[in-house]
Amino acid sequence: MLFDLGATAVKLGIFLGVLLGAIAPIMVWVERRGSALIQDRPGPNRLGPWGLLQPAADAIKFFFKEDVTPSAADRPLYLAAPVLAVLPALTTFVFIPFGPTVEVAGRAVPLVVSDASAGVLLFLAIASLGVYSLVLAGYASNNKYSLIGGLRASAQLISYELAMTLAVVAVLIPVGSFRLTEVVAYQQELWTPYGTWNVVPQLLGFLIFMVAAFAETNRLPFDLPEAESELVAGFHTEYSAMRFAAFFMSEYIAMATLSALAATLFFGGWSFFGLVEGAAGVVAGWFGPFWLWMGLFGLGTLLFKTVCFLGLFVWVRWTFPRFRYDQLMRLGWKVLLPLALVHVIVVAAATLAGWL
Repeated sequence: MLFDLGATAVKLGIFLGVLLGAIAPIMVWVERRGSALIQDRPGPNRLGPWGLLQPAADAIKFFFKEDVTPSAADRPLYLAAPVLAVLPALTTFVFIPFGPTVEVAGRAVPLVVSDASAGVLLFLAIASLGVYSLVLAGYASNNKYSLIGGLRASAQLISYELAMTLAVVAVLIPVGSFRLTEVVAYQQELWTPYGTWNVVPQLLGFLIFMVAAFAETNRLPFDLPEAESELVAGFHTEYSAMRFAAFFMSEYIAMATLSALAATLFFGGWSFFGLVEGAAGVVAGWFGPFWLWMGLFGLGTLLFKTVCFLGLFVWVRWTFPRFRYDQLMRLGWKVLLPLALVHVIVVAAATLAGWL
């Protein structure tokens, strides 16, 4: 019992350290430097080499900024919204595996915080709770721009969650399980002795998932809930200091979470055609226990794939213009949803025929 609790605490600490201590601050720097490179300008370059200390300066600034609550706001809901934005984004990472089940001190330890039998369903259910924070922030601020932003966020997330869920279901049909660990194992055994990735037979499903992921995270070209040219800052117009930072941080954590899910569902997760296991075995023969190196190499591989998707988020944001709201709704309901339904039917038929 104590061993299991200790192992879970260590795995939680790793994920929280990576998310809060690495991905969020680094993505702030990447976003600014990446946009500067795309727009042919310097970007932040004063604090530290290449401006690497700029995220730390931003954090300090947020701590010392005045925290203003509008007098006409619904205070309990206004204060709860930033917390509800961060919690679902942080919680969903517990279902992402970063290695196989290894033996530690004679005990089997799965390298995933929660290997739930309904892991994918729990992931989608918890991730969908993030929309409540946006709606509450828009309503509780008592600001017309915030209210419109919250309404847009709710309509947008509901529209694109359907297509995303169907794309995920298509991946699960040939696997026959809701466990993300088994999704990774299935990709290791698919087609060749070295495995392949679900993106090969399900390229359409991957494209549907990624478009929906951009909409779910309110990133350009789907940032209608914020839309600075129309709504000032949308649902978080009336937020400042650390409460605004909470919304800012939740967006980057949600991006990392969906990027890790995309890597797990379509690109083999922590595995890389048998190289992770082979490298861990070689290094363990020289420098220590296999389970430690397996965890390090698996986590490193998953992080590498996640970072590649995060780079895609940044590139798309500073490349494509924003959709009009009617175009956004039309794409979700009249294009993505029918394509996702057809894709699920085709994958189910291929699975029954024994092709997947």
